Amino acid sequence: METKQNDKECCPMFDPEPWDDTVFDWDHKLFIRDKVCTLFYMPMNFGKVITRMVNKLELCGATTPGFLCLSDHTSKWNMDLYLAVDKEVPGADNCTLSGKYYCKVYEGNFNKTGEWCKDYESVAKGKGYEIKKMYMWYTTCPKCAKKYGKNYVVIVGQIA
Repeated sequence: METKQNDKECCPMFDPEPWDDTVFDWDHKLFIRDKVCTLFYMPMNFGKVITRMVNKLELCGATTPGFLCLSDHTSKWNMDLYLAVDKEVPGADNCTLSGKYYCKVYEGNFNKTGEWCKDYESVAKGKGYEIKKMYMWYTTCPKCAKKYGKNYVVIVGQIA
C-alpha cells in the first residue's frame, strides 16, 4: 500500500490497486478521531480539523501510515474523521478499529457517492459479506484530484 508523495501538492498520489476489492483484517488498528461539521453531508471545516489532527501527531513524532483517513458520516450535520497513526497521540482522541474490512475503490465526482454506495452494497452482498459499518476514504483533496486527473474514493466496510 505504497503512496507516492508529490512535494508540490498536499496529498500523496493514490495507488488504487492494493485497496480495490480487498479484505483487510485489522487487530486494534490505531487511529485518532475528531469531528467535522457538515451541512447536509458537505464538510464545512474539514481542512481545519485535519490540520489540527496532523499538528497533534507531528508534535509527538507520530506518522499516518498510508495517509489513511476514514470518514464516518454520522448525520447530515456531523462527520467523524479517523486518521491512522503509528502510535498513540497525546491530547488526541485515540481509538482502534478491529475486524475484517472489505474495500472497494471508486473514481469520479463526489456527486456519484450514492451510486457508489449502492454498487458497493451489491458487490459486497454478492460476495456473501454483511456490512456492519461503512466508512469513506476521500484519498485526495479537490485541488490534488484535479492535479492528478483522478478523484479516488475508497469505501471501507466492516464485514460480519
